Amino acid sequence: MVKIKEAIVVEGRYDKNTLSQIVDAPILETDGFGIFRDKQKLALLRRAAQTRGLIVFTDSDGAGFVIRNHLKSAIPANYLKHAYIPDIPGKERRKAAPGKEGKLGVEGMSPDIILQALRRAGATIEGEDCGVSPGITKQDLMELGLSGGANSSLLRGRLLKKLEFPEHMSPNAMLQALNLLYNLEELTGIVSDLEKNDG
Repeated sequence: MVKIKEAIVVEGRYDKNTLSQIVDAPILETDGFGIFRDKQKLALLRRAAQTRGLIVFTDSDGAGFVIRNHLKSAIPANYLKHAYIPDIPGKERRKAAPGKEGKLGVEGMSPDIILQALRRAGATIEGEDCGVSPGITKQDLMELGLSGGANSSLLRGRLLKKLEFPEHMSPNAMLQALNLLYNLEELTGIVSDLEKNDG
């Protein structure tokens, strides 16, 4: 069991059950889209974020990103960290059919993938040094053609797929994730390989 300082917010009880078998941390639920009309729950999430920090850990489908963006707009960014699971096709064991986008949610992820996602988000794990200094800037993304150019969204989409990041990731979320995992030299090499394979 890995002990984490921050509270973690997930979409529902099955996600919570999965995480509670892997991490020792307060785990809160949004009740899916219920968070949009539950002012008390949102107030609780705000308080948890201000007290110990909050890791947003929603599914990588469109619904998960709608919930994530709602929390981003309701809670100051300096209290939030964002954990992302990769896009993995499939369905959870308890379901008769896959979800609308055919991707596994948080509950369907292995313990290794969950812990990797939490580490990438910068979770404060007892006994580990998680200090990561951001080095990639928005200007770097522009210079690499990932932002502000005619084919930027296409190249960004290919990069997200190559790095197994969720396809719905915004440029800002991608920048945050890149800074947690790569330095500028590594990113430059990856983008260069993508462009070579294009030509």
